[in-house]
Amino acid sequence: MVSPASTPPACPFEKRFPSQLVRDDTFFMSLAYNQAIDAWRLDEVPIGAVIAVGGEIIAAAHNTVESAQDPTAHAEMLAITQAASKLGNWRLEGATLYVTKEPCPMCSGALLMSRVQRVCYAVPDPKMGCLGGATNLNELPRVNHHVELTAGGVLEPECRELLQAFFKAKRVAEPAGES
Repeated sequence: MVSPASTPPACPFEKRFPSQLVRDDTFFMSLAYNQAIDAWRLDEVPIGAVIAVGGEIIAAAHNTVESAQDPTAHAEMLAITQAASKLGNWRLEGATLYVTKEPCPMCSGALLMSRVQRVCYAVPDPKMGCLGGATNLNELPRVNHHVELTAGGVLEPECRELLQAFFKAKRVAEPAGES
């Protein structure tokens, strides 16, 4: 692990500025991508999330696991908490989560529990993803809620490149033998 006092690797990526006129999946994923860039700049794993209801953003977050020293401080978890607070209801019916990488087991479970209507993620995660990657919690037969899923495709190359570049920069910055 890099010490907290170390300087994060410089982020070579620029934020996106999508047109407000077309609020489609690319628009909202662009905002999640921007959140991921904010995470990188704080030396956090660059994953960003945005939640929208009726074409309006009700939550936006990025990973803060390292700065908060909280293993639950994933972008999705923080966005779910913000959205529930904004709506005054833990049930996020009608909400769509846009996230730059497929949600992990914890986040996938929280999405089902919060009754999010739809999840759109950019990069599949075959090792830890739980909405189609390593497994699919959405396909459990006895679950009382299922999310609509848009898996991969929306800004996938951009989000994948951002994640890969971050981890490559981290490996270069860490001397051999440290972890």
